Amino acid sequence: MVLNIGPQHPSTHGVLRLKLTVDGERVVACEPIVGYMHRGAEKLFEVRDYRQILMLANRHDWLSAFSNELGVALAVERLMGIEVPERATWLRTALAELNRILNHLMFLGSYPLEIGAITPVFYAFREREALQEVMEEISGGRMHYMFNRVGGLKEEAPAGWTGRARDAIGLVRRRMPDLDNLIRRNEIFMARTVGVGVLSAADAAAFGASGPVARASGLDFDLRRDEPYLAYGDLDVPVVTRTAGDCHARFELLLDQVYASLDLADACLDRVDRITGPVNVRLPKVVKAPEGHTYAWTESPLGVNGYYLVSRGEKTPYRLKLRTASYANVQALSTLLPGCLIPDLIAILGSMFFVVGDIDK
Repeated sequence: MVLNIGPQHPSTHGVLRLKLTVDGERVVACEPIVGYMHRGAEKLFEVRDYRQILMLANRHDWLSAFSNELGVALAVERLMGIEVPERATWLRTALAELNRILNHLMFLGSYPLEIGAITPVFYAFREREALQEVMEEISGGRMHYMFNRVGGLKEEAPAGWTGRARDAIGLVRRRMPDLDNLIRRNEIFMARTVGVGVLSAADAAAFGASGPVARASGLDFDLRRDEPYLAYGDLDVPVVTRTAGDCHARFELLLDQVYASLDLADACLDRVDRITGPVNVRLPKVVKAPEGHTYAWTESPLGVNGYYLVSRGEKTPYRLKLRTASYANVQALSTLLPGCLIPDLIAILGSMFFVVGDIDK
């Protein structure tokens, strides 16, 4: 029997369609079908100038907005040969890590919810709120921060902001065991996730998977350590990996990544306090990138995001191609789902941690 899952559920916000062939309760074949969001951002980039495209690029993965705008800014800065002030670089790194924690907390709350556990989402959102407050204070935005600019950041952080950010990080660090102890070793949760949806390292590499999904399968790859950008070259970046490659390993990896990112954000804020100077570069009224092309990639919360920028010397990009993490990761569903039972399908789908706007960019 051929069964359609979607295109309205279970992907919640954003629509993914799964075309399943099922034999009773068992999935025989799966074809993930994407393209229902009609964003067309890559064509819109071609008629927006370099300041405006940051606003568009901010939105494809709405849980990683800071990282998205950062990647575009890095690509344009590389093509224009702009050297970003040191204070802006360290502030960007701190904010990127805070954004990573916010992203992971969303999935740490919503994933158990998808398989029947309602309590973790309340803990996860409590921690998110503490960090959202400091992100909102510095940028003015709660989801779409719009704080990056070509050449640095929009403005200086408010007086005393680093202290308040450090307090929020300390609060989240003290409270995280509430969420951790509740769900990591919960026997019902483990029964639903351990040994379910196993993605091998070879398959993860073949599909171009990256980020937490790939590292949970044993692929020890993280751009922050392997090809450092921003201030990551001056930091000791702990790369969390697992080898099981199942739903539980992917969830556990996100939990441990939150602890690692809290430490990284703390280290960045300490450095910000010791650096003075501007947080951006003065730009001409009309920003034009010289003719040429470049590729910048970043370790976004969901995996590797790539930005291929082609310029013909005008104020708009000739082409800006996005290589998004979710698009590559969700391809692996065609291998993961055949052979599983329909209830396990929900557990596997949720554990791939994708945002549909990141697929249909």
